[in-house]
Amino acid sequence: MRGKRTATGAALAAGALAVTGLAFAPTAAAVTPQTATINASCGIFGGGAATLTATQSGNAATITLTSSAIKAPVAVAQDSITSTLTLVKASGGTTVFSGTKNPAMPSGSAVSVGPLPGTVASGDSLEAYGGSLKMVIFGVTVTCKATAKQSPGPFVFD
Repeated sequence: MRGKRTATGAALAAGALAVTGLAFAPTAAAVTPQTATINASCGIFGGGAATLTATQSGNAATITLTSSAIKAPVAVAQDSITSTLTLVKASGGTTVFSGTKNPAMPSGSAVSVGPLPGTVASGDSLEAYGGSLKMVIFGVTVTCKATAKQSPGPFVFD
């Protein structure tokens, strides 16, 4: 009987520690809004509506850009586009998200790059208007710029 009480006491203590751990666990950081739309101009490469999707985990954040209005001029292999997305900070300066993440895209398909990693601080408010997306595809640089502010508004990071 004594062994059963000890086991029950140990189980209760472990359960109490687990509940305490949950109570003090940090909450996941959140960015709002999680998606925003822009109208982008990419010069001779076209332009149109694009969607930006943001995620955040602490100071690490990612942005993915997709657009069915902007088409891949040639077939592109997975992870072969070097992309640099520069967003403007409301407090001044810029934040850069860059990498070589993209799905394989046949010629004429919708363009998608990301998730592109970057670093943010709590309270950062980032906007695509005034920034740019530079993509290097087979040595050719394609630069896209937002033609107006993003909707519904800038990304605000916790």
